[in-house]
Amino acid sequence: MPYALITGASGGIGLAMAHELAQRKIDLLLVARSSEKLFQIQKELTERYGVRIEYLSIDLSLAGSAYAVLDWTIKNNFSVYILINNAGYGTWGEVAETPLEKLTNMMQLNMLTLVELCHIFLPQLKKQPQSYILNVASTASYQAVPTLSVYAASKSFVVLFTRGLKRELKSTPVSVTCVSPGATSTNFISRAGLDSMKERAEKFSMRADAVARIAIRGMFGKKTEVITGFANWLSVQLTYLLPKFIPEKIAESLYKNKS
Repeated sequence: MPYALITGASGGIGLAMAHELAQRKIDLLLVARSSEKLFQIQKELTERYGVRIEYLSIDLSLAGSAYAVLDWTIKNNFSVYILINNAGYGTWGEVAETPLEKLTNMMQLNMLTLVELCHIFLPQLKKQPQSYILNVASTASYQAVPTLSVYAASKSFVVLFTRGLKRELKSTPVSVTCVSPGATSTNFISRAGLDSMKERAEKFSMRADAVARIAIRGMFGKKTEVITGFANWLSVQLTYLLPKFIPEKIAESLYKNKS
C-alpha cells in the first residue's frame, strides 16, 4: 500500500494532517527536523490508529534535501501517492534589516524545496491510479505584507505554482491542491519573531486540527484552492475587490512593529 508523505510533520498543521490521514487508515511517511518528536509521533499514531509510520529527520531548508528524501523512499521501497508540502516558515523584519542568509534560507524551504519535491516525486505519482499533491500556502499570499514581504511573496509563489501545475497535470492521475490557512494555533508566530502579537492572534486563530480537516477534505475533493474559514475566505475576496494599497496599508499597520 502506498504512503502519504508529509513534510513539516512534527507539529502544527503538519501534525494535525498526520492525525487526519491516520484516522483514515492511511500509512504515513513523516519528514521534519526533530528525530525525537518524530519518534514520539510515530509511537502515538501507530498505537492509536494501527497504521504504518516511518520517519526521516532532515532539514529541508538545506539545498539538495529534497533528493535525500527521494533517496530515502527509494532505498526503503516506499511508494508515495500523496505528497503534502507543509514545511515552511516566516521571518519578521524589514528586508534591509534582515540578514540575507535568513531570507534565502526561508525562500529555499518555502519555494525551492517545495518545487523540487513536486518535480522528483511526479514520476511515481503519475504511476498511481490516483494521487495527490497538497501545497500549503497562506492567506498572506494574496497581498503584500510589509515586514513579512519575502514570506508573503514566497507563499504567493506557492499559490501560482500550484495553479499552474494543476493545469499541466489535468490529463494525469495527479490532483494538485493549494491550501491557504489564516492565523492558526501553531508556533509560526514565535518562529517569525512576533511573540508580542501572540495574544492578539490567538483571538482570531483556527485550531490546527480544523485547518487540517478542511485541507485534507479539499485535497481529496480535488479542489484547486482551499482557504480555511469563512473570515479568511472573506478577507481574500476583499483583496481582489479593493485597491491594492488598502489591504497593504492594513497589513503594514498590523505588522510594522512588534510592540
